[in-house]
Amino acid sequence: MFRYPEIDPDVLNPKEVYEVKLLMAYFLKQTDIPCTYGQLLEIFTGEGVVDYFLFTEALKEMLDSGLLVRKEDEGAERYSLSEKGRAGADDFKRLVNRSVRDRILASGMRLFARQKNEQTVSTNIQPMGNGCAVSCTVLDSGAELMSLRLYAPDREQAEHIRRKLAANPDELYGRILNYVMCVEETDPGF
Repeated sequence: MFRYPEIDPDVLNPKEVYEVKLLMAYFLKQTDIPCTYGQLLEIFTGEGVVDYFLFTEALKEMLDSGLLVRKEDEGAERYSLSEKGRAGADDFKRLVNRSVRDRILASGMRLFARQKNEQTVSTNIQPMGNGCAVSCTVLDSGAELMSLRLYAPDREQAEHIRRKLAANPDELYGRILNYVMCVEETDPGF
C-alpha cells in the first residue's frame, strides 16, 4: 500500500467547536454512561484527538444550550446528554469523520476498562531476600475473590508480572477457576 508521508494523521481531528460538540454528543449517546469532567477530559484530549481549549469551549456551549446536563451521582458531578442532545447526536454525527468517532469511542472504552480494573484489582511488589514478592488481590463488590502471591527473581520481572496481573483481572480469575474446577476423568486426585 502506498503511503503519503506528507499527510499528517491529525488532519482529521476536529478543528472547530461544533465538531467537538457533535463528537461529544455521539460519544455520550453511544456509551450511555454519565461521565465526570476528568473522564471526558482524558477521553477527548488524552490521546491528542481534541485540543484542550476546543474541548472546554464545546463543554461550556453544550451546558449553556441545554444539550448536556450536570447531575450529582455517586458523590461526583457527572455529565450526560439531555433529550435535546440525544435527538441531535445521530442526525449530525456524519459531520465528524468516522475514524475520529471510532478513536474517541475506543479511547472511552479503554478508560472505562482501566478504571474498572483499578477498582477490582490491587497489586503490590515487596522486596524479599534475593527477589520480590508480587501480590495481587481481586475484588468484586467489596468481596475478595482471589489473593495471589508470586515470586520474581528481580524488580524488572516483578514489574512485568504486576502489569500482566493487573491488565485483565477478570481473565486471570476465570482461567484459575477453569483450571481448578475442571475435573479430568484420568486424574485420580479428584
